Amino acid sequence: MYVMAYTMPYMEFVANVVLASLFGLTIIDTFLVFSNKEPLEVSRKVNNRLNLGDDNPIILTITNKGNQPINFSMIEGYPVEMQDRSTVYSGVLSVDASREFSYNFTPKRRGKYEFGDVFIIIRSMFFLASRRIDLKLNETVHVYPSVLQMKKYELLVFQQQKTSSGIKKIRRLGNNSEFEQIKNYVQGDEIKSINWKATSRRNELMVNQYQEEKSQSVYCIIDKSRNMQMDFDGLSMLDYSINSTLVFSNIALKKGDKAGLITYSDKMGTLLPAERSGSQMRRIQEALYNQRTQYKESSYDLLYQSVRRTVKSRSLLILFTNFETEFSMRRAIPILRKLNQKHVLVVVFFQNGELQELAYTPAKTIQEVYQSSVAERMISVKSRIAQELNKNGIQTVLTLPEELSVNAINKYLELKAKGAV
Repeated sequence: MYVMAYTMPYMEFVANVVLASLFGLTIIDTFLVFSNKEPLEVSRKVNNRLNLGDDNPIILTITNKGNQPINFSMIEGYPVEMQDRSTVYSGVLSVDASREFSYNFTPKRRGKYEFGDVFIIIRSMFFLASRRIDLKLNETVHVYPSVLQMKKYELLVFQQQKTSSGIKKIRRLGNNSEFEQIKNYVQGDEIKSINWKATSRRNELMVNQYQEEKSQSVYCIIDKSRNMQMDFDGLSMLDYSINSTLVFSNIALKKGDKAGLITYSDKMGTLLPAERSGSQMRRIQEALYNQRTQYKESSYDLLYQSVRRTVKSRSLLILFTNFETEFSMRRAIPILRKLNQKHVLVVVFFQNGELQELAYTPAKTIQEVYQSSVAERMISVKSRIAQELNKNGIQTVLTLPEELSVNAINKYLELKAKGAV
């Protein structure tokens, strides 16, 4: 009994000491956590103009401004479209140290996106107290047609590596250019254009540079009807056409032609006259940013009347549209033939890659056999539409959405080589 009486006060004393120590550490920990009003600084690096359908890098930088190491967990204020609420960036920062965290944002529509505030949970060395800090980092960014794709295809078209990237190197038929100047040779210039006399005088390779004798008008015409709203890999056919229009217009301007833009559905939308000025690309980009699907049937009669009034000279018309049935194509053919009589018309419409995958995947069940049969029938409809357009003398590009820009550029280069435009 004496031993137990002696042990209990001792154990009680130890427990009191531990409790007091824990209480004291908690007070110290709480003081350390709340001692600095703004212990952390966070910045977000994001362009105010993002590229539609591309990976846009976002960088978060967190810096310890306090006088002690900090353990943190940070949650980014992602745009609601990303649907990401589970990613947490965490770590330990020593005094005056910084860390960077990066992620990619791939927007699937044009317009405004809102980045919200960042909030952080910080803990001190004993993990007995924590503190939430809200940092006001809300900002608005705008998603425009992809400038990255525009620059990528510009590089491919005007550099030698273009043949390995889907852009065809097409020899020009005849001579439709005139001498402009002698310049230094750069990679990608044709060997036959080397000026050997100038090379011998300067002791370095010099080439003759030529320019087109006459700049032609090139119009991209975008159908905004409900047929263009179908999604492929998160992007609508309208947005694929808008990205391709930006790429195509840039190439046309670089080739010395004048670029313009027309949009329509049940009524006329944007009509931007073809020009070759230095600010034309900016005007085209701003016009493309504001295009929206109208969810109505397109009026080809209205398109023809508008083109007839505004496009006076013979021009290249690249029509981005979509025909799902032969009936819709036959209804449009009389108007398309009229356009083709006055201009060079190229109709660009879409093949469904998902249908191709479904049609050519070996079927194992009765349901898969039926699905494969339906997919093949729909693919053959698209092919017959293209054949019918070609029979009526209309240039046609039937393409997968992801190959749209490449195929449109190749058709343009082919027509340029033939002297059609």
